[in-house]
Amino acid sequence: MKALVLGGGGREHALVRALSLDPGVTSIHCAPGNPGISELAENHVINVTDGLAVTELAARIRAELVVIGPEAPLVAGVADALRERGIPVFGPDKAAAHLEGSKAFAKEVMEAAGVPTARARVCRTAGQVSDALKEFGSPYVVKNDGLASGKGVVVCDDRALAERHARECGRVVIEEFLDGPEVSLFVLSDGVHALPLIPAQDFKRAYDGDQGPNTGGMGAYAPLPWAPTGMVDEVMETVVRPTLREMNRRGKRYQGLLYVGLALTSQGPRVVEFNARFGDPETQVILDRLATPIGAVLQATDTSGLKGIGSLQWKKGAAVTVVVAAENYPGDPVKGDLIGGLDAANAMEGAYVLHAGTAWEGTSAVRSNGGRVLNVVGTGADLRQARERAYQAASLIELRGSFHRTDIAERAVAELA
Repeated sequence: MKALVLGGGGREHALVRALSLDPGVTSIHCAPGNPGISELAENHVINVTDGLAVTELAARIRAELVVIGPEAPLVAGVADALRERGIPVFGPDKAAAHLEGSKAFAKEVMEAAGVPTARARVCRTAGQVSDALKEFGSPYVVKNDGLASGKGVVVCDDRALAERHARECGRVVIEEFLDGPEVSLFVLSDGVHALPLIPAQDFKRAYDGDQGPNTGGMGAYAPLPWAPTGMVDEVMETVVRPTLREMNRRGKRYQGLLYVGLALTSQGPRVVEFNARFGDPETQVILDRLATPIGAVLQATDTSGLKGIGSLQWKKGAAVTVVVAAENYPGDPVKGDLIGGLDAANAMEGAYVLHAGTAWEGTSAVRSNGGRVLNVVGTGADLRQARERAYQAASLIELRGSFHRTDIAERAVAELA
């Protein structure tokens, strides 16, 4: 199988790495890719939101599977263009991807499907925002209705900050705050059948102790030793299957990856958000644990073949990923600084580095080129060992002004003691 992956971040590096370990995948291409991905795939420079450019590249390299990593190409309808050309694609079409493209639409679908989620109001005016904030109270949860690269949500006790975020976004969804730990569950769907992956937990706030602004994710770990027994089955029954049925009822068959962000509240699991693609950085740890070759599994979502896949197989042990972020992230991150220590980190036992926001400096050196620059993944026989290896490897990275959280998976490890 020849595969083409769209995107150039840490999520796509994790996908390319997983595909490279699949004996059924004969060659891998990536657009636009990054320096780390180039060690495993041939990179191509195209506009990944341009359906014509993507289909022409896929046809030229005779791709038998196109994996769409980021949300922007999905919402732009790139999957539609590929399917029209008969090219197998992993990712929902434009109509189905609206489940991520609009928080208001997602809430509408959840309400129609009877999915447990937070009470919410869609607001367009300052008066509506004021009324909703008063109704739900603090902590205030204000979400940009459209795409915002994982940074469109403000959760705070400062009403002025909440109102300012609403003004900056325009149309927003304001909802009640959900208590309890958050969990990410990825589910593969061919429109009818659905197959869950193992759940993971990520860390959205920039700094230790869940302080600072929301980010696209500062680290993650899997599996979750504390997850309630039967949680995945419950979410499949109360969230995933009703949502897929409702999307089918609307003529929006959902094929690809459904990301279910959950809060495990005192009343049970509640949906925080839906996304239409693999989440970052959870993808890095989940795919690290996957033992089943991934190529045919992803392809099956486009060919109504998930039923024949059966259950997925998982490696024993655990994985932890730590994000090395650039100075000033998630604001206006500093770019262009040289990165050192990559070879040393990759040489560590049980650890490796995935590139997220990097670019070439000349022909061999690598520089920072984004907010979240690297994902340092540690693996081990248990969560404690995986965490230790991730942080040991992260300590070898040299990037001026960079920072990372020091408490990824810390509580989970402590609870195992």
